[in-house]
Amino acid sequence: MTGKVGLFYGTDTGNTERVAELIKEKLEEKIGEGQVDVYDVATASPEDFDKYQYIILGQPTWYYGELQSSWDEFWDDFKKVDFTGKKVACFGLGDQADYSEYFLDAMGMMHDVAVENGAEPVGYWPTDGYEFDASKAVTEDGEFFVGLAIDEDQQPELTEERVSQWVDQIVEEMGLA
Repeated sequence: MTGKVGLFYGTDTGNTERVAELIKEKLEEKIGEGQVDVYDVATASPEDFDKYQYIILGQPTWYYGELQSSWDEFWDDFKKVDFTGKKVACFGLGDQADYSEYFLDAMGMMHDVAVENGAEPVGYWPTDGYEFDASKAVTEDGEFFVGLAIDEDQQPELTEERVSQWVDQIVEEMGLA
């Protein structure tokens, strides 16, 4: 395992890829160039996760709470990844207005698998500032999402600031500073 960060994402429209690249850029400003390896999960293998102690997972939620297509294809392999001893942060994209009952469900499912497989979760994000009906990505008390919540459909103007704040948070929580 390296001290680098492995960032794994899936995207269909390119929005999640853009957010992943923004996270990488902001993170490398804090911890150094070349310290973040980015993987499109469409071409990743379960063994790729073994290389990292620090992992970021990202995907959008599709339609009625569904996994993004690349994650859906990789899901059986993902459920076999051993996250023991790894700090894992999640980010998700969703539309809180048009899919209000399923906002960020895929991020919640991804988080739950990582935790079930031994991950130490970091990067929980406040639910304040979002309006939605239900989400599998919310903590039991309803105060936090299990990762960074991005809505490129309804709140694109907030994305960069949210990413910056979240990167500061996970650098501290992962002990990367």
